[in-house]
Amino acid sequence: MGGLRLLASARSAGKTLAFRGATVPVEELTEQSFDGVDIAFFSAGASISRRFAPIAVAAGAQVIDNSSAFRMAPEVPLVVPEANAHMLSDAPIVANPNCVAAILTVALAPLHQRWSITRLQMATYQAASGGGAEMMAELRDATRAHLDGVAFQPQVLPHDYAFNIFSHNSDVDPETGYNGEEAKVIAETRRILGQPRLPIGVTCIRVPILRAHGIALSVRFEDHVSADAARSALEGAPGIRVVDDRAANRFPMPSDASGQEDVLVGRIRQDQADPTGRTLAMFIVGDQLLKGAAQNAVQIAEALRAP
Repeated sequence: MGGLRLLASARSAGKTLAFRGATVPVEELTEQSFDGVDIAFFSAGASISRRFAPIAVAAGAQVIDNSSAFRMAPEVPLVVPEANAHMLSDAPIVANPNCVAAILTVALAPLHQRWSITRLQMATYQAASGGGAEMMAELRDATRAHLDGVAFQPQVLPHDYAFNIFSHNSDVDPETGYNGEEAKVIAETRRILGQPRLPIGVTCIRVPILRAHGIALSVRFEDHVSADAARSALEGAPGIRVVDDRAANRFPMPSDASGQEDVLVGRIRQDQADPTGRTLAMFIVGDQLLKGAAQNAVQIAEALRAP
């Protein structure tokens, strides 16, 4: 890497961040910021991406966008390298997917490559860090208040977070009953897998942990697939660590996945609700700040620059 330029709003300009033992200053983002830039990572929200990504492209940069701005644009690849690296090209903008979709499709990729998937049903268990630093702080403060027997007034959420779970805090579509997070998971998973009509059901839930998302998944195939065959496929796949020790009752946990690059997969078993043997159940956990965001973006950049 020849150099690193950090760009932000005028409010953050002048701050410094450490990178590989060096101190890098933060500059104010302007329309002239992208001269000489080869790859531009955007992580400042959809409105900033829509405004400045075309400017970066015009200046000669290739954009990797972490927002939702371009994820469903037909001309923009939506990429999880373990699942659909073949979609990478010289496209000027590459979209990084929703965190749940990224973690999910890493686990699905080796199964999808061997057997035809015909249906997905899941529930997610999403950490506070998916909602940002303020939500993490509120969970800490609320938990501390509860343990100390002190009244707590939520500021970030409309209800208490400590010792509580609740439907994902994105807006709910009054017609479908699905919230925004669920809609993203459905649409983006279909796009990454290249199955635009794949039946997918999902319920997204916030849980009182700080980091790493969990997914309880039921996946149906066109033909019978054994749990052993699926486990073997997963064990040999990049970006996956199988944690499936029935004797010790040891399976994926957010505390194990936090700070780890691999997606953890376990509880792999036949779904007894399907007498045909075509459905498997499993539990998936991944660090949504790494594989669900920053790590996936870096992997895209590495793939784009691979010889």
